[in-house]
Amino acid sequence: MRVVVVSGGDPGHVVPAIALCLRFTEAGDTPILLTGDRWVEPATAEGITASRVPGLSLDDLRDVPDLGRALHDQAAVLASALAPQLAALEPDLVVCDVLALGASMAAELLGVPWVQLSPHPLYEPSKWLPPMGSGLAAGTGVRGRLRDAVLRAMTARSLRQGERQRAVVRQRIGLSAKEPGPAARLIATLPALEVPRPDWPRDAHVVGPLLWEASRKTLSPPPGDAPLVMVAPSTAWTGVGSMAEMTLEALRDMDVRAVVSTFAPAPAALPQWVRSGPGKQDELLRQASVLVCGGGHGMLVKALRAGVPVVVVPGGGDQWEMASRVARQGSGVIVRPSSVDGLRDAVTRVLGDPGFAAAAALAAATIADVRDPVEVCRTALSLAR
Repeated sequence: MRVVVVSGGDPGHVVPAIALCLRFTEAGDTPILLTGDRWVEPATAEGITASRVPGLSLDDLRDVPDLGRALHDQAAVLASALAPQLAALEPDLVVCDVLALGASMAAELLGVPWVQLSPHPLYEPSKWLPPMGSGLAAGTGVRGRLRDAVLRAMTARSLRQGERQRAVVRQRIGLSAKEPGPAARLIATLPALEVPRPDWPRDAHVVGPLLWEASRKTLSPPPGDAPLVMVAPSTAWTGVGSMAEMTLEALRDMDVRAVVSTFAPAPAALPQWVRSGPGKQDELLRQASVLVCGGGHGMLVKALRAGVPVVVVPGGGDQWEMASRVARQGSGVIVRPSSVDGLRDAVTRVLGDPGFAAAAALAAATIADVRDPVEVCRTALSLAR
């Protein structure tokens, strides 16, 4: 099977795309990754055929007055530009990141089956749940169900507006107004972070986190026996700024060691109990007692897969939703708004209560209940033919 995987350049999206490409390779298929400049070389170093696709970055749209309209306009331009590139690659199947709307349109223009990759839980609206992003658990009783119904009504207008915008751009590039949808959806999360819903879509399959180490370097923690606190600032532009600095200030008078996992080089001067810089996160998590992070799905599931509890400092986007799910599951504590005192109290609480680590281990164990993403794609392709 020849598969083209299309993803934007945000680490939270391209890392699962690269991991999926490696899974295809291991299964004997031929993946080709289309992504942003920054990730072409790392993907190639892993033996993946990779090329650059411009116009996939959300950073270009952060200040626009109507993000939904801008995203749809961008998708139409991308679809028209990408279609010839896809045609030349002659794929049997296209896998599109959930944000790469233009890629799915390009596949549809060519008549090639496509599968959607969601590098997080299923965020599709449900008539049984509060709106995604609210961070709320499903309401119970008459009042709880009424609350959820009111919240869904408040977001329904935006959803309808998005559908109208999508219909306009689809017709602009020669597609029907109504989108037929993907052949399947890969929900790349831990079952522990999903929310039960009676209207779970039949084409959506939980395939487990798709993880890949972006760094080949090794970052050694400070020496000693004190608990190791790992800090992973958010890579998303919606994340909380200065989180690492605030966390180190909170830890300064505690009997702990700290390591800050970042793509940036280490600062010139750091305290003896701190290390910082790029490094293999899996190795650091094996030694960590707690992770402090921004609430991005990729970092959260890395920690939970390692059985490491978390302190979450959520920013915008879906980080509040993810933080709330982790807190309800019992494997983490939320700090919002962020403050030095709040971070110190949260880290102290997690280190002092073994129940958080036990909950993280339970979350890790749910990996046994996922499907193989390659098998899902092959089945979807056979049904589409």
